[in-house]
Amino acid sequence: MDGVDDGLVATARSGADAPASAGDDAGLDRIWTVPNVVTFVRLACIPLYVWLLFGARNQTAAAVLLAALGATDWIDGYVARRFHQVSTLGKVLDPVADRLLVVTAVVTIMIHGAVPVWFGVATLAREVVVSGAVLLLASLGAARIDVLWVGKAGTFALMCAYPLFLVSDGPSGWQQVIRVAAWIIGLIGLGLAWVAAASYVPVARKALADGRRHDPAQTTRG
Repeated sequence: MDGVDDGLVATARSGADAPASAGDDAGLDRIWTVPNVVTFVRLACIPLYVWLLFGARNQTAAAVLLAALGATDWIDGYVARRFHQVSTLGKVLDPVADRLLVVTAVVTIMIHGAVPVWFGVATLAREVVVSGAVLLLASLGAARIDVLWVGKAGTFALMCAYPLFLVSDGPSGWQQVIRVAAWIIGLIGLGLAWVAAASYVPVARKALADGRRHDPAQTTRG
């Protein structure tokens, strides 16, 4: 989730920071790259997850699929960078897929009743705050913001906790053990996620100042 915040700002600033060559422009226009196909598959699996949970009423299968989708969050970005398959579509599609997955997971698991409403709302509120701040900074011409490790850790923990909450929703003894683990991981993840959100404040101020310093028009308008 946090990786996409960086991607959104980088995308918004790419035209101002580094003009691309004609070859790079051609590459950025690609659609059918491996990373984009991975992202398309992840998007296609979101309705399948919802059907497994509410249609087939198979919460274990839904939890496994959700965990797999969360675990593959880094694959498309890694492949794009490692094999030079970064594209304009991918820069937009990947964060959209990540945000859609998070919102869908949190809302559906709240509706299912496997996680308290306050916990889900706290998770979604953090996403709204960070995403809104990223879009605002991009519109103001902020420089690229590097992802903080605490944000990555919080995101990873939350994406582990939500499938655990789902699979542990039941009366069996083994489910109660998993639920305890889900609460421990989830509370740690939520705490780290909000710490990361607060930690981005001074970073955002610097990014905005740097962006305006490199863009005289922004300084004039400010």
